[in-house]
Amino acid sequence: MRRFAFIAPLALFGLVALAFLFGFDRDPRNIPSVLIDKPVPAFDLAPLAGTGKPGVKTADLTGEVRLINVFASWCVPCLVEHPVITKLAARGLPVVAINHKDKTADAVNWLRKHGDPYAAIGVDADGRASIDLGVYGVPESFLIDRQGRIRYKHVGPITAEAVEKTLWPLVEELRKQ
Repeated sequence: MRRFAFIAPLALFGLVALAFLFGFDRDPRNIPSVLIDKPVPAFDLAPLAGTGKPGVKTADLTGEVRLINVFASWCVPCLVEHPVITKLAARGLPVVAINHKDKTADAVNWLRKHGDPYAAIGVDADGRASIDLGVYGVPESFLIDRQGRIRYKHVGPITAEAVEKTLWPLVEELRKQ
């Protein structure tokens, strides 16, 4: 029995050591995507009624560099990132939205209150398109190149710092290709 009493603390120590070595220093937003450099999965999302904007379909995501932003009116971090998304659109980056598992009236009211920077807004009522994109939770954004391939994924709210350090330099690089 004394041998087993020694094993439990040793196992606990080992797990704590592994957590320090491999877990605590990682950024939880740095979730790898198997879709990087692959085409956007096929979807054809109906437009968000009441906005006058078209829906979002994969066939329309070629020709220019653009950002897909997955958002919902009930998402507090989406509200935090919304001014950044608005500035990106004003800066000339076309932004299309996927409205994730939201009520139409709530989404329309949210956009009226906070502004609508989107070139198109597709309704993903059942979350299927979001699942196909590998979305873990809203907000998430995907930078799409001219050929319709996902080149960058941002988990969580996009910050001004992320735009300047990562997103905008990549936009400029992709526009040259």
